[in-house]
Amino acid sequence: MSKNSEKTMAPKKQLDAIDRAQLATATGGHKSAAEIERSKAFGEVPEKNRYGARMFRDFLSYLLLSVLGIIWIMPIVWVFLESFNADPQPYQATFFPQKYSFDNYRLLFTQTDVFNFPKMFLNTLIIAIFVCIISVFFVLSVAFCMSRLRFRFRKSFMNIVLILGMFPSIMSVVAIYFILKAMGLTSSAMTIFALILVYSAGSGAGFYVMKGYMDTIPTSLDEAARLDGCTTWQVFTKIIVPICRPMIVYQAITAFLAPWLDFVLARTICRTQDTYTVALGLWSMLQKEYIQNWYARFAAGAVCVSIPIAILFMVMQRFYQESMAGSTKG
Repeated sequence: MSKNSEKTMAPKKQLDAIDRAQLATATGGHKSAAEIERSKAFGEVPEKNRYGARMFRDFLSYLLLSVLGIIWIMPIVWVFLESFNADPQPYQATFFPQKYSFDNYRLLFTQTDVFNFPKMFLNTLIIAIFVCIISVFFVLSVAFCMSRLRFRFRKSFMNIVLILGMFPSIMSVVAIYFILKAMGLTSSAMTIFALILVYSAGSGAGFYVMKGYMDTIPTSLDEAARLDGCTTWQVFTKIIVPICRPMIVYQAITAFLAPWLDFVLARTICRTQDTYTVALGLWSMLQKEYIQNWYARFAAGAVCVSIPIAILFMVMQRFYQESMAGSTKG
């Protein structure tokens, strides 16, 4: 073979090797350096054995996930079935109810002489809606100032908020109560307003997650908007807010859940049953003087409480996948 033909064949062999490597990678046959060394030392592992080992690992993974899923969903199924239990007694011979009825839901909303559950539900819904709106605005405003603006004591403020966030909020319940009492906000007529004020007043301190998301937004978008004549408020509303939509959804859900899940603060401030939230109402149903007749209705109330939360998650779920596509500049 002549030298010219050897020179012609060499690039062709290199291209063939590259094509084979690309084909092996595309078909999943690419091997790492460790696999190549192991193959040289111990020989090739049969394809059947590799497939069987992978199937066994997948089986164990699915088995573990199935067991964890059953453990997680079992209490939810039990509460749902217990809400239809025809027997209101708390102690029964079987784990699941034997007879089912809609009386628990009917009596929960019609028999209001002992526990006015519709009033409690409405109180909590009003508090949650106002807290959600106010908290989202506060968090967005504080996060924007900390992320985009530069001023004196900025880092000191963030450090102070970080340190204060390390203390549990339950430590301030007594102080909050006496402050509200001094302001005359502990009366029955002002309890709902007091709860809205307390839940939303400190929400701006939870700006760290939102600020971290805003820090990932390029400042070139702000500069381009300012060149087009936008003010700081327009940059905030037309650039930052649309991009932060996934985090706004997260903050809205978190703020909405606070009144539904809180018990300690509501128990401290609310003095009469007319101002109770659903957490206090459900807790009262399990007291020893009511549990014999209200146990099944407690489960029905727990199901009703979960409905607004489920609706909120379903409505806002699509916003989790949106980010910069919703931003506008002008």
